[in-house]
Amino acid sequence: MESQKATYKLAEPPDGYSAPGMFATRLDKVVGLARANSIWPLPFATSCCGIEFMATMGANYDLGRFGSERLSFSPRQADLLMVMGTIAKKMGPIVHQIYEQMAEPRWVIAVGACAASGGIFDTYSVLQGIDRIVPVDVYVPGCPPRPEQIIEGFMKVQELVADEPLRRRYSPEYRELLAKYGIK
Repeated sequence: MESQKATYKLAEPPDGYSAPGMFATRLDKVVGLARANSIWPLPFATSCCGIEFMATMGANYDLGRFGSERLSFSPRQADLLMVMGTIAKKMGPIVHQIYEQMAEPRWVIAVGACAASGGIFDTYSVLQGIDRIVPVDVYVPGCPPRPEQIIEGFMKVQELVADEPLRRRYSPEYRELLAKYGIK
């Protein structure tokens, strides 16, 4: 049997100065790189999108390759809220409370048509998008979205996290955004 050589693509280092045995860069780039590759998602799944997310965590797709091996089911230990499926208006305050309990910095993905816009359920009891109760960073379309789409949405969050300035969360614009949602 011939042994197959694994080919690896090395990531480009952030901008900085490098020499043999040393590398210097900006602190915000290092922090962004560390945050982007150690995201702890909190899955809030209510219907078929949750099944697709389970497939995403399985061996065929393995979301853990992207730095989110550990799912957190405690809001205080999570930094990414993944809302998947139909959210009834009665569940809206619970999603809002979970978001408020998460520590900063925190991000949100709306997975599937129901979480993004209410989907096909245009009724009095279904929330027509979670962006009415919490700020959403990334929308993943589909009904239900394929695991590849969920991974792509997760990678978009990683891009946001890596490029986010350290002080953005303390800016007046960010405080104003949270105030619109009634979050202190």
